[in-house]
Amino acid sequence: MSAHGDVDMGHTVAGWTGTSIGTFGFGVAGLGIVAASGPVIAAGVAVIALSVIVTWVLHLAGWGKPSGPRPADQWDWRVKDLTARRGHPNCVGCRIAGRRAVAAAEIGEPVPETVGAQL
Repeated sequence: MSAHGDVDMGHTVAGWTGTSIGTFGFGVAGLGIVAASGPVIAAGVAVIALSVIVTWVLHLAGWGKPSGPRPADQWDWRVKDLTARRGHPNCVGCRIAGRRAVAAAEIGEPVPETVGAQL
């Protein structure tokens, strides 16, 4: 059991990678602020933007997770989400990419259910 109880907190490859890149970007931007260097601040902001894009791409590739809790057997961060190609219900990132879980239901494919999701 984790410190958060019996709940999956979304530890995924996409989450860890995006957080690591974003933290580095904030460090670079902070260094630019301390050094009063506009180009270094801009580089830090660019790295932060890159972290968002990398996280989104990894999520779409199946290395993220749908919103809501996952079954306990999928809690390991190395588990790939095989339903990502169809889109996740209520997922902004999937919607931006044009993946709608409703579209999967329309063609007869099963739509992954999330615990507690309101449709």
